[in-house]
Amino acid sequence: MQPLMIDFICSLDGYGAAEGWPGWWGLESPEYLQWLADSPEQDHPVLMGANTYRLMHQFVLSGEPGTEVLNDQQKIVFSSTLTEPLDWANSTLVTGDAVEAVRDLKQSSDKPLRTLGSVSLCRSLLAAGLVDTYRVVIFPVITGATGSDRIFDGYPDVRLELTQSRTFEGGLQLLEYTPTVLDKAPLAP
Repeated sequence: MQPLMIDFICSLDGYGAAEGWPGWWGLESPEYLQWLADSPEQDHPVLMGANTYRLMHQFVLSGEPGTEVLNDQQKIVFSSTLTEPLDWANSTLVTGDAVEAVRDLKQSSDKPLRTLGSVSLCRSLLAAGLVDTYRVVIFPVITGATGSDRIFDGYPDVRLELTQSRTFEGGLQLLEYTPTVLDKAPLAP
């Protein structure tokens, strides 16, 4: 069975995006972009929802630094609103139940799987117990007034065991965890 990694970038206050801010909150450092370019996960299929697919495809088309590597990657897109054929090369559309499809992919894929953004997809996969690694890169900004796409709202309670951390120039923090979804809070009756 192949592992699944949830992979997010967010502001310190947990937003995945913010109105009026550039991509990467304008803080994409050369060191971080090089780490992305050298990432061993580049050949892993990328799972994403329709909103992330549209956003990331637009970033690639507009030349957003660090996104061009997505062109050659296999992308599996979960959507009930998109239709085939998808415009972005190497993209496969899945219209059925995402949790069941990912459960099957973990069994049949010849490579590990990872997500890109896709807040509601990741929430569903984590709640279903399908996530093996949870990685987040925190950008040193607070976007309380302009932030959108709160990443952790609606999540179950999850205990996280830190397995890796790294600080990139500019103060970006990479944190990688093994998640355990809890049936209830530790002190709940």
